[in-house]
Amino acid sequence: MSPPTDRSSSLDDAPVIVLVRPQLGENIGKAARAMLNFGMAELRLVEPRDGWPNPSAGPAAAGADIVLEKAQVFSSAAEAVADCSHVYATTVRKRGVTKPVLTPEAAIRSIAGERGRSAILFGPERSGLDMDDVALARAIITVPINPEFGSLNLAQAVILCAYEWSKTRDLVQPPLEDHLPPAPQAELDGLIGHFETMLEPKGYFEPAIRAEVTRRTLRTVLTKPRWNHLEIRTLRGVLTTLGRRGRKGAADES
Repeated sequence: MSPPTDRSSSLDDAPVIVLVRPQLGENIGKAARAMLNFGMAELRLVEPRDGWPNPSAGPAAAGADIVLEKAQVFSSAAEAVADCSHVYATTVRKRGVTKPVLTPEAAIRSIAGERGRSAILFGPERSGLDMDDVALARAIITVPINPEFGSLNLAQAVILCAYEWSKTRDLVQPPLEDHLPPAPQAELDGLIGHFETMLEPKGYFEPAIRAEVTRRTLRTVLTKPRWNHLEIRTLRGVLTTLGRRGRKGAADES
C-alpha cells in the first residue's frame, strides 16, 4: 500500500475513483480513459487480481497515462478511503443494507456541494461490491437500468458518474476543426443566380404572376443553410454539370 498523494491542482475537487478487486487490466485502462475525459484523475485500486502495473491497462487507456501512472494500490477498501469524508458505493443490489440510494446525478450533485474528500467505490466485474465494502459507504449509487437486462460493465459504470461530474464543471466542447465561416453574400447571390439561370428556360418561374414569389421562396431556401464557400462551389459545380448537353462518354455507349 502507498499513502494517498496530493491532488492535482487542476482536478483537486474531483471525487476519487476506487476500483475494488478489479479483474482485467483492460477495464482499469478503460475506466482511466473515462475518468480523464470528464475531469477526474485520481484512481485507487484495491487488490487488483492481476497485480499492478498491468501491461493491458495502457493500451485500453488510450492516452490517459497520467491516471494510470498516479494510480495507488491498497490492500483493502477501508484503507483506500481512509482520508475521504464522503464515500459512495455503486451497486445494483441493496443486500438489506439501509442506506440512502441515489442516482449518479443526485450523488454527484451532493459531492459537488460537500466539503472534504469524496470517493466512489466500484466493485469487481463479476460480483460487484461485497457487504463489507458497501458498509463503508454513507450512500449507495444505483443506475436506473432495464430490469430485463442489467449488464453494465465497469468502465460504463465509471463513465456514468464521471459524465455527471463533468456537468458540474466548466469543461469545453471539443473544437470543430473544419468549421468554415459562411460564404460572403456575393457568392451566395452567385449561387442563387445560377439556379435562376438554369430554371428560367425550364418554365420554373411560370406563371409570370407568381414569378416574384417563387424567386423569393427559392432565395429563402438557399439562404437558410449558411453555406460556406466550398459548399457553394460544390453546388455550382453540380448545376454546371446538369446544364451540359449530353453526358461525357455517351458516344462510347451508343
